[in-house]
Amino acid sequence: MRVSTSWMQQQSVGSMMERQSDLSDLNIQLSTGKRINQPSDDPVGAARALDLTHLTADAAQYQRNITSANARLGLEDQTLSNVSNVLGRVRTLLLQAANGSQTDQTRGDIAAEMLQLRQQLLGQANSKDGQGDYLFAGNRTGTMPFVAQNGVSYVGDDGQRMVAAGPGLQVATGDPGSTVFADIPTGNGTFAVSAAAANTGGAVAGASSVSNPNANPSAWGGGSYRIVFTAANAYEVRDGAGTVLDSGSYDATIGGSINFRGAQVAFSGKPNAGDAFALGASARQDVFTTLDKIIATLRQPNGGGADMQNSINTQFANLDQAIDNISRTRGMVGARMNALDQQRGLNDDLTLQYKGALSDVQDLNYYDAISQLGAQTTALQASQQTFTKIQGSKLFDYLR
Repeated sequence: MRVSTSWMQQQSVGSMMERQSDLSDLNIQLSTGKRINQPSDDPVGAARALDLTHLTADAAQYQRNITSANARLGLEDQTLSNVSNVLGRVRTLLLQAANGSQTDQTRGDIAAEMLQLRQQLLGQANSKDGQGDYLFAGNRTGTMPFVAQNGVSYVGDDGQRMVAAGPGLQVATGDPGSTVFADIPTGNGTFAVSAAAANTGGAVAGASSVSNPNANPSAWGGGSYRIVFTAANAYEVRDGAGTVLDSGSYDATIGGSINFRGAQVAFSGKPNAGDAFALGASARQDVFTTLDKIIATLRQPNGGGADMQNSINTQFANLDQAIDNISRTRGMVGARMNALDQQRGLNDDLTLQYKGALSDVQDLNYYDAISQLGAQTTALQASQQTFTKIQGSKLFDYLR
């Protein structure tokens, strides 16, 4: 095999250029601190580094979402706290109004303050977050949810804004006004009691409850019932068709509870024969209607009798349902904030794991790189010296 001088020179130049390329790549790695600076450096490692980079970016976005969601939920919780204070004041005033020593004038003064509290409540229900979106409008965040016109109407929707807080975890960042302020059960949440308008006696219906939810037959499979006092000391329980389901005696001097089919209603005062009280499954009533009915009751002239007391007690139960609903909503808001805080910690842990794995894949081992730098520098120098000797070799040097 014949080896030409030009071929040997080309081989030496090629070897020298490879050494220079390796040394250049190593210099780039040392300057960037990255083992992989382009996909060709390590195709498999580059793909893995890209996946880990995306996962790290996702975790960072989750953390930003959590910060935003916590801010909105914190504002909702503060707003609901203000609402609780307003309704608590209404409750205190209603207790005062129920006192027999009140007059039409003092009850009117109480109603005037309640009217101001109603306006405060409306303002809270139309609160906005830091972005200018309405807190309780559902997904219609740009629309004022509660409109005061012939009462108060809810014009938002029933949706909930959700935020991604972690892989597969969606958390609600608010509650629609329909569930917070509007869709509130009346009475005790199972049934409501109301006095007949034609009552003439002094009987007043008080607290009601489901004393035995497992009663058989139960009163709350649907339908309506009436407690009718057939005399001052006797009553009957009738269904919607007028059929007598139960009967008993009543002591007007001490009052007492009437029980039937698992339902219990407390009474006080002396009824007249024919006085009746209706019992029906709880309906739904917004808190503004409850306040309007309370204010209207307190403004009735010549008040203070059993009819006003029955009306006050009916709305008192509705008010307590509204207060309980606000408390439950605050509990759910707190639970979401706790979940977000826990997920924040998990996201921090995941971020550390992703960054550690990314470092293992693409970061440079400086000790190995410096060692390689010395070896590649020596190899380049050897290639250069070899090229110099080969380039200076001529056949005529051996023909002397």
